[in-house]
Amino acid sequence: MRAIHRLSHVLALVLLTGATSACTTTGGGYFTPTVSADAANLSPVAASAVAGDMVAKLAEHVGPGTGTIVIKPDDSAFGLALEESLRGWGYAVASNQEAPGDNMIPLAYVLDTFEGAVMTRISTPSVELTRTYAMSATGATPTSPLSVMQRVS
Repeated sequence: MRAIHRLSHVLALVLLTGATSACTTTGGGYFTPTVSADAANLSPVAASAVAGDMVAKLAEHVGPGTGTIVIKPDDSAFGLALEESLRGWGYAVASNQEAPGDNMIPLAYVLDTFEGAVMTRISTPSVELTRTYAMSATGATPTSPLSVMQRVS
């Protein structure tokens, strides 16, 4: 019975991930950066843990030195932790959606709660990463495998 309950959670997560990923794409497959949002209101410790994990995974798909990450300025705990983690991984970061120059990589994120977990999605024009986390007083622990959606031009 527990396995069926767990399977229903995984199925719900897959459906939610598919539904939300459709929201960030347009018919031509072109990424349109949206306003980033931390609806989960993470604590600084949890935000740092989630940002560190997600940026490590992002580095596997969009390596440092490939361009400047452009994020909209955000004073949320996650926004600050994400920017710090990106810089820690060697990314150049511009905190302005209208940053001039070549090789700009717009990045948007969304965090929201779902069945007691926090679903995190980070999107760039070439890849979208989604994962859920369980929050604790000492940080956050992944509760799902990483979902990777690669976009092709």
